[in-house]
Amino acid sequence: MIRIAHESPKSLFDEVNKVTDYSYALVHLLEEDKEYLDQFKEALRKGREVILDNSIFELEEAFDADSFAKWVKKLRPEWYIIPDALENAEKTMRQAEKWYKEHDDVPGKSIGVVQGKSYKEICDCYKYMDKSTNVDMIAISFDYSYYSKSVPHPNKYVSWMLGRVKLLGDLLKDGILNENKPHHLLGCSLPQEGMYYRNYPWIYSMDTSNPVVHAIKNIKYGETGLWSKESQKLFTLINTPLAEISNELIKVNIKKFRKFWNE
Repeated sequence: MIRIAHESPKSLFDEVNKVTDYSYALVHLLEEDKEYLDQFKEALRKGREVILDNSIFELEEAFDADSFAKWVKKLRPEWYIIPDALENAEKTMRQAEKWYKEHDDVPGKSIGVVQGKSYKEICDCYKYMDKSTNVDMIAISFDYSYYSKSVPHPNKYVSWMLGRVKLLGDLLKDGILNENKPHHLLGCSLPQEGMYYRNYPWIYSMDTSNPVVHAIKNIKYGETGLWSKESQKLFTLINTPLAEISNELIKVNIKKFRKFWNE
């Protein structure tokens, strides 16, 4: 079973935790928002599994490495994502090497994100994360620009969905993917993507705010999923009050999402 987390507004934190497998924290919000920080501290106190993200998707560049290391030490999550560089394999590998040299005292298990603009760059970065560092889990993102080249489609969300499916299949076929190491899927273009991964036991976890954001926008998943995607990022909705959210619709979307991914 793939472990699933859905980022949510603070007003829904406890409710969403009841129907997900672990929690996914954004480091820049820990620094900006004490209530957000306290929610994750309490979740960890109760034994909840937490992944701490470096906020690159939200900030468009990774959180400062030294500051990130301080937050890992302070929060002490089970997993953390080491600083990477969007679609830049060379810089991502350099940053990973620097991280392990300068922050080998950080507690928890590390997740290395594969980056690159071409299949070769992605493969080179994957091999590095697998063999050349102390990475405990490897992460693959949902929106590499490479996907639009490998699976061209007039609907970019379909291209992203099928592009990641093809990438994972190609890494397997070419003997590059290490099935003995856990993998994390960063984000999700369309919820029905999960149907392609039911025979991939090496996918340990994934995170996405997709069902929550769409519910906040009053969009209900159809029986076949979605064919477009709201572009608003969850962190901009973090303070949405409960009165503006349909708790029932969020539950419906999350239930359908889990059905796509784990049934």
